[in-house]
Amino acid sequence: MNRFKVSKFRHTEARPPRREAWISNIRAGTAPSCRNHIKSSCSLIAFNSDCPGVLGIVPLQGQGEDKRCVAHLGCHSGEWVKLWRLPGPSQAMPSAPGVVLGPEELPVEVLQFHPTSDGVLVSASGTTVKVWDVAKQQPLTELAAHGDLVQSAIWSRDGALVGTACKDKQLRIFDPRAKPQASQSTEAHENGRDSRLAWMGTQEHLVSTGFNQMREHEVKLWDTRLFSSALASLTLDTSFLGELVPALGLSSDSFQGEKQLYCYEVVLQQPVLSPVTQCVLESVLRGATLVPRQVLAVMSCEVLRVLQLSDTAIVPISYHVPRKAVEFHEDLFPDTASCVPASDPHSWWAGDNRQVQKVSLNPACRPHPSFTSSLVPPMEPVPDTTQPAVTKTPVGDTDPTEDFSSPPSSLTSPSTPSSLGPSLSSTSGIGTSPSLRSLQSLLGPSSKFRHAQGTVLHRDSHITNLKGLNLTTPGECDGFCANKLRVAVPLLSSGGQVAVLELRKPGRLPDTALPTLQNGAAVTDLAWDPFDPHRLAVGGEDARIRLWRVPPEGLKEVLTTPEVVLTGHMEKICSLRFHPLAADVLASSSYDLTVRIWDLQAGVERLKLQGHRDQIFSLAWSPDGQQLATVCRDGRVRVYRPLRSPEPLQEGPGPEGGRGARVVWVCDGRCLLVSGFDSRSERQMLLYEAESLAGGPLAVLGLDVAPSTLLPSYDSDTGLVLLTGKGDTRVFLYELLPESPFFLECNSFTSADPHKGFALLPKTECDVREVEFMRCLRLRQSSLEPVAFRLPRVRKEFFQDDVFPDTAVSWEPVLSAKAWLQGATGQPRLLSLQPPDMSPALREAEAGGSPEVRSSRPLLNAMVAKLGNRDDPLPQDSFEGVDEDEW
Repeated sequence: MNRFKVSKFRHTEARPPRREAWISNIRAGTAPSCRNHIKSSCSLIAFNSDCPGVLGIVPLQGQGEDKRCVAHLGCHSGEWVKLWRLPGPSQAMPSAPGVVLGPEELPVEVLQFHPTSDGVLVSASGTTVKVWDVAKQQPLTELAAHGDLVQSAIWSRDGALVGTACKDKQLRIFDPRAKPQASQSTEAHENGRDSRLAWMGTQEHLVSTGFNQMREHEVKLWDTRLFSSALASLTLDTSFLGELVPALGLSSDSFQGEKQLYCYEVVLQQPVLSPVTQCVLESVLRGATLVPRQVLAVMSCEVLRVLQLSDTAIVPISYHVPRKAVEFHEDLFPDTASCVPASDPHSWWAGDNRQVQKVSLNPACRPHPSFTSSLVPPMEPVPDTTQPAVTKTPVGDTDPTEDFSSPPSSLTSPSTPSSLGPSLSSTSGIGTSPSLRSLQSLLGPSSKFRHAQGTVLHRDSHITNLKGLNLTTPGECDGFCANKLRVAVPLLSSGGQVAVLELRKPGRLPDTALPTLQNGAAVTDLAWDPFDPHRLAVGGEDARIRLWRVPPEGLKEVLTTPEVVLTGHMEKICSLRFHPLAADVLASSSYDLTVRIWDLQAGVERLKLQGHRDQIFSLAWSPDGQQLATVCRDGRVRVYRPLRSPEPLQEGPGPEGGRGARVVWVCDGRCLLVSGFDSRSERQMLLYEAESLAGGPLAVLGLDVAPSTLLPSYDSDTGLVLLTGKGDTRVFLYELLPESPFFLECNSFTSADPHKGFALLPKTECDVREVEFMRCLRLRQSSLEPVAFRLPRVRKEFFQDDVFPDTAVSWEPVLSAKAWLQGATGQPRLLSLQPPDMSPALREAEAGGSPEVRSSRPLLNAMVAKLGNRDDPLPQDSFEGVDEDEW
């Protein structure tokens, strides 16, 4: 190439679309991965949703004026490779994969199909790279082990070679049919943080992205014939991870977390990476991919189309070369590979190097030959009695997670929550009619709380001007504690001071110092006595537990002398938990690896539990107060019967990560919920059957990646659990079930700024007239604000007894400490939350409802019947079209 010859792409311009062309109101996931989080075919787009293990599927092209619908496919792959056949626009998503490969020892990070042979797949998991024969469901070969995590594995364009990039900074070239060892290797980038590969149009050239020692992003061009050094190198001033997407002679670089998209032309003759254009994005980029060349608007000279994945939208960005004539330009659009494979796995493995036939992009030469692989059998019709594994949401209308719970694969494993089953919850405001039950069968299992709305109450109820909060409390502490009268908040000042705030006296606190409790040692945890709202237990770093009595009118002066001091632990206190039924019984854990149970009336230790081998992260009493569960840093969950033995009754595997964990009893004491981290620092929930811990969790649900431990708050009346961490802005809400589907996702609560703690108040604080089923307190850096969780119901004049069952009187003890220690048991009495002037909604529904409800029921039945008859032709199918000649 003449060095003075100008490029045909020099005037290429990026054209971001108008917002009307965005695929909006999606929720993209942020799970760690070595890939792009989004892929596109000629008809569909698949992307990682914010529900772990679930893909969002959306059509690439809109259908007329109709809004595109996002379908959710529950994959939950993890260590498995699953192949699915996606249906047409009018069909339901499959409930099970067609082919399953694996399992691998570690999660599969990279996948790519062979470019010329149908049924050949390369996968990377940890340090292992395998080439699979999908039809036989077995590997053809396993490439030699890499020195560290494989970050990229990609086929050359002719399908003869595999290039890999690894965290050990090495770039390797394999000929998998010749030998499993690398034929060539070289150091690609000086920093092993992240690296990606892409082959150019020839077998000899490829591009890599990575980081140098200065943590600047590098792009390098390589020639496999001169592999010792790069042909060309380019440094970009950014510290974000790069996603390389090649096409034509251009390459497009995008960076996760950035708002810029770079486009370069790869000129092999010089060689050089020549900048073409740069696009500034409206939103932060989470992933990017190219659409296939067959769907480009070639008559308008669209040479490239990038799909940008953001948190809430997919944005198509087109690159056009301005040309005056509206015609097909062969210089811009050379022939491209068709979708018909050239060989099968057996022939390719035997040495067949036939290439895929090329087709012209000229519209006059279409249609192109089509191909349907036989690897995954076609879907069978789903019987009416089964429920679909997917819900479809019109993009731009509603929240895609409102009617969605993660559906399972056909393989149930401890890391795969099996989730298809009958809907266990009512969704009606008054009752569940047959038409609504039919509608539920179409949408799949869902929670009646899925439309829950979290709202911060009016500023008049806030406590503001908080100063000097201790924001570095230990991970085992919730940060603060509350009852229906008061809030106790540790302060940063020396001496372990604790401020006590009166909830009945909201408003701005004075600028002067507040009266406090002088604990004498740094606070590690604190808890209010459920049966005595004026007594506060505070654990300290001096291994002592102090019991303070707050005057009924509140703190008026500094208190320096506690009511009782409990001594016995040898190391600092970790956690404090009061007994749920017996008065004056407190359990405490310590860094001395013991759990001690105290008789507060006598001020002495009664029981000591042993068996832990590392730090105790959390402990929890069972609802009947007979058992105590702990989760430990040694990766074990234990259950004790304190009155029988100091050793654990049973134990089982806990979270793999050692950064922190919490445990709570759920489902009327039948199950244990543990929140923690996996080996990749992803936050997750694990649900155990309390009677069989050794068998591992019933289900595992990954949530997101964040540094703080999830703090669960469980409401036994509704079966709902709130999960959030100190420093988070989002509060997850799930309904828990002791059987499949285990987790039903509800609307989460999101705030603009991070909170320092989140506490659940007693059920009696809820406003049942507004269908408020939870009230919480949110601690911010300088204020405390109440948050109400409500259900939108139409007939609020009725008491929603399906939402408010009789609640336990948790503020009255059932037993004394002496009686419990002697083995006595009991049950709390129940209290109805129904106001005297309201009648139950279910009774109204059984009577047939109001006249308005009775009159609208035939219309609703007709609408549901029409929804269920999806095979009927649409009215527009019978319309006559217009001949092509008339156009």
